Amino acid sequence: MIFETERLIVRKLILNDVNSFHEMQSNPNVMRFADGEIKIFDEHSKEVSDLIQKYTFENNDFWIYAIERKLDSKFMGTLALVKDGIDDEIGYRFLEKYWNHGYGFEICGATIEYSRQTGIKKLVGYVVDENIASVKILERLNFKVVKRMISETIQLPETKYELEL
Repeated sequence: MIFETERLIVRKLILNDVNSFHEMQSNPNVMRFADGEIKIFDEHSKEVSDLIQKYTFENNDFWIYAIERKLDSKFMGTLALVKDGIDDEIGYRFLEKYWNHGYGFEICGATIEYSRQTGIKKLVGYVVDENIASVKILERLNFKVVKRMISETIQLPETKYELEL
């Protein structure tokens, strides 16, 4: 376990996560505000294996964790803490059936606290402007707008947010 909240556990990905990971990553509604790319199962299986292998790299700066529900130990989504140049970027993604239950706010709030404890000084997040739910979460957690742009991957208006810790 990396950290936990009242309802969630953040842990390293395991190979058994691949079916749920594939379900999430192949859902056009989930991927609409990410890269929009839908891959086949074998590609997602390799991706999970590659992400797991990164945990062993000495200077890894690309951490993708599983989010699991405490209630039933179900895989719900992923949390990303990755280096974006000099910035530490937060990102999260949930299976669609877990949307609109406050999990995004809960995981972001806990990730802020975890980041403070591990010495991270600033978090950034990139949100496609149409993703109103994520915009509200970052604004509610006091992230500030620092830049507006067009997303390189999906060509939609996107905003970079920043939070000094």
